[in-house]
Amino acid sequence: MIGYTTIGTNDMQRAVAFYDALLADIGGKQIFGMDRIKFYGTSDRGAMLAVCIPYDEQAQHCGNGNMVAIPGGSPEGAKALYDKAISLGATDDGEPGNRNDFFYGGYVRDPDGNKLCFYHMQSAS
Repeated sequence: MIGYTTIGTNDMQRAVAFYDALLADIGGKQIFGMDRIKFYGTSDRGAMLAVCIPYDEQAQHCGNGNMVAIPGGSPEGAKALYDKAISLGATDDGEPGNRNDFFYGGYVRDPDGNKLCFYHMQSAS
């Protein structure tokens, strides 16, 4: 259902270093891009995350309530992505843990302040 989500950056080189390293752990890589935008995914036929310098060439600003959620495949995988993001310069925005009986998540802000969630959803019983 989702084609791609775009988040902004003020420093493309820093953003590329962050997302190249972070998403590699779950099979993600740069699929394609140009100078001002890079698309990440596992294939060009699935959902992607795009990192871009804003088209209007104004400074990037994080939207209140905007967030990109990245599945970890398991609670351990979600925590590993959270830990990796922190090691790459992200800041904590909610330590990993169970939020209810079926959702495990950890939250960070990337170096540009964009909010990311690394999560695992279990069957609600």
